Amino acid sequence: MADADSANEAKRFYEDVPTETPGFFLKGAGSLDWGMKNRLSRIFNPQTGKTVMLAIDHGYFQGPTTGLERIDLTIVPLMPYADALMLTRGILRTTVPASLTKPIVMRCSGGPSILKELSDEHLAVDIEDAIRMNVSAITLQVFIGGQFESRSVQNMTRLVDMGMRYGIPTMAVTAVGKEMVRDARYFRLACRICAELGAQIVKTYYVDKGFETVTASCPVPIVMAGGKKLPELDALTMAYNAIQEGAAGVDMGRNIFQSDAPKAMMKAVRKVVHEDMKPADAYELYQDLKKEEITGQD
Repeated sequence: MADADSANEAKRFYEDVPTETPGFFLKGAGSLDWGMKNRLSRIFNPQTGKTVMLAIDHGYFQGPTTGLERIDLTIVPLMPYADALMLTRGILRTTVPASLTKPIVMRCSGGPSILKELSDEHLAVDIEDAIRMNVSAITLQVFIGGQFESRSVQNMTRLVDMGMRYGIPTMAVTAVGKEMVRDARYFRLACRICAELGAQIVKTYYVDKGFETVTASCPVPIVMAGGKKLPELDALTMAYNAIQEGAAGVDMGRNIFQSDAPKAMMKAVRKVVHEDMKPADAYELYQDLKKEEITGQD
């Protein structure tokens, strides 16, 4: 990934100095309007400043993903254990009980399927429909370095403008295509562009080396994407490391609903994110809760 700034080694990210936000608990949100702060306070726990989102929007481009074949049976029971839900309006209207009070982060981009070029997305939800469904945030993919990079960035800025009009925060998701390098240099670029152009939250992937520079150089909260299914201990370790290195939460999907014991995994992830539980202890908790879940004691 090219970097126009050749003096990369001389950069200062001050990873050990937290960014202060006068008057509000969430990074970069001190000057936002009351309504937007209130919505952010539903997504992020004001006591910890963190969130555990449950991502179940995969079907918008890849159909009935493994674990999401029957959301009414496998996912709805998990929803009470999440801080927020990331999903599409179709699933919200058809499957999620209206009595559920969890904040909704609504997928607003779409277009191509897994059979086509994924960066060829457009906005796919009208802001008035998002308001009708009482969502707490709106979200879309941004394909920095992708074939349709400029359009995806414009999609984001249009969504940000619509959200600002009605006090609804926008979460930009940094997509990684087949030809893109997953390293801190790329994610610093992608996350900073999203924040500079107005996104109030950025969702991105974890990298083993330099993730703290990604979070430090992004002036808004970063939520770690769960990505592909990992062994439970590895997923808990990744979540722990991301939080310790500056992430304001996680948005996990496959590492939750494709687990052998999804509810147990959700509870273990919550301990890691909100209570800084060490991965080994969280995995032990997962194993204990798994036995209860499988035997139907939970």
